[in-house]
Amino acid sequence: MDDLSQNQQDILFLTQLQDFIDKRKVEMPEGSYTTSLFQKGTRKITQKVGEEAVETIIGAMANDDENFLYEGADLIYHLIVLLTHKGYRIEDLARELKSRHK
Repeated sequence: MDDLSQNQQDILFLTQLQDFIDKRKVEMPEGSYTTSLFQKGTRKITQKVGEEAVETIIGAMANDDENFLYEGADLIYHLIVLLTHKGYRIEDLARELKSRHK
């Protein structure tokens, strides 16, 4: 990975995170927050996505960049959990965005 720029490495981390969440869904280790989300199902996962979206917006509106980025990261994490729960991956969103870019 030495040939990749830091930005490319950072973006690739989303795929690594996706792989980690996929593994959690298969293994369902006790005591894992991600496992608890999968066990609680769609309603709880979507609730967390909504909460994190609101918190991200609040950080943005308050010009609190540290909080905005922190909550935005939580939003992405919970969105990846939701994608995984529904049988998708973050790359599916990337493909959708790419298809819109003309």
